[in-house]
Amino acid sequence: MSNTTQQSIIKPSALALLPLGVFLTLFIGVGTYLTMQGVDFAFYQLPAPVAALPAIVIALLLSKEKLNKAIEQFLRGVGHSDIIAMCMIYLLAGAFAAVAKATGGVDATVNLGLSMIPASMILPGIFVISAFIATAMGTSMGTIAAVAPVALGLAQAAGMDVALTAGVVLSGAMFGDNLSIISDTTIASTRSQGCQMKDKFRENIRIALPAAIVAILVFAFSSTVTEVPAASDIEWLKVLPYITILVLAVSGLNVFVVLGIGILLAGGIGLVSVDDYSLSTYAKDIYAGFGNMQEIFLLSMLIGGISELMRQQGGLAYLTQMISRIIRVFSKDHSQGQNLRASEFGIAGLVGLTNVCTANNTVAIIVSGGVARELAEENGVTPRRSASLLDIFSCVVQGVLPYGAQALLLGSVFGLSPLEVVSHSYYCFFLAIAAVIAVLLKHPNRQLANA
Repeated sequence: MSNTTQQSIIKPSALALLPLGVFLTLFIGVGTYLTMQGVDFAFYQLPAPVAALPAIVIALLLSKEKLNKAIEQFLRGVGHSDIIAMCMIYLLAGAFAAVAKATGGVDATVNLGLSMIPASMILPGIFVISAFIATAMGTSMGTIAAVAPVALGLAQAAGMDVALTAGVVLSGAMFGDNLSIISDTTIASTRSQGCQMKDKFRENIRIALPAAIVAILVFAFSSTVTEVPAASDIEWLKVLPYITILVLAVSGLNVFVVLGIGILLAGGIGLVSVDDYSLSTYAKDIYAGFGNMQEIFLLSMLIGGISELMRQQGGLAYLTQMISRIIRVFSKDHSQGQNLRASEFGIAGLVGLTNVCTANNTVAIIVSGGVARELAEENGVTPRRSASLLDIFSCVVQGVLPYGAQALLLGSVFGLSPLEVVSHSYYCFFLAIAAVIAVLLKHPNRQLANA
């Protein structure tokens, strides 16, 4: 069954979006209020999974189904394959980070980075490395899991802004994931719009590359080192787990296999090179790593359940209907160029708002892809252009969502509020500006030349 058919069956309802509004009000509103009151660690006073509980209750009450049926729908969202995949990445990333830190791998890799990257170029270097790995792996989550612990160590050793460093990692990961040919978002956008991956890449890079260059320049000027860290002798054996997972990632190996090998290798090196490091300690470190991801693990599952209830109750269908109406208003009795711009902004708004509700850029593209294709075909937008817009604007929104998987993972690793992380996601802000400019400057007849 197509997405369009599903949307026609589910009656649109603005009220179905209320649970998301309640969650955001509690999650962001309480933290902001406490910050203004001068409370330390304000955004940690109300744990995000707890803020999601009232939203779940409201979503269940809004359901027109019997309670047992509504709960089944919620559990279906909790157990969605994308949600479970993210949660497994959380666990493996947490385990690898904990074992690597306990066995000296993080310190050794930080020392290697200090030896190779000039102090004035640490942040641009982190961005480029993150972007390269994400392009090769096709996943921003796997990239963050691999790079974040080292980036944190570099920032602390050089006395740099930790929140800015987290934003650099997020920026590089989103840039690479957006362009990667093997990324889930690329596959979903090209398949839903009926275009070739290479064509979408060419369309995409013209918008993404200028944004990345501006971001790199900003990061270069922001690489203010308050203390020049001294690099000691490089312990190549302890660096080996990180080098291994980076090489395996670039080779295109599945992220679960990559992280699994990293955990085994880091633990094995610890057993042979670290005094008093035993199998019992190794097992405890793995479990401690699992525990470090508890909050984001729970939140991702709960958000997945809320999203499914909102979808079943017509919240996403309402967004689609609203965007379609806006496009028709701006396209009526206007020139061909105006119709194209209205349609492209409509596609961008559709996938962006859907992403806000689902907190998953791949799911957002899948849900909105069918309607986006209809809008594109009706108004002469080329498939590769619509695919590029879907991927770009889902990337922009995902990179600035404080309850998105990427921000939550970075917040957990860096010990920061997710809001602090996304506030430094400069690449995503520049990408949004570049994409809007690209739509506004689009020539009325350009779709004919690109067909």
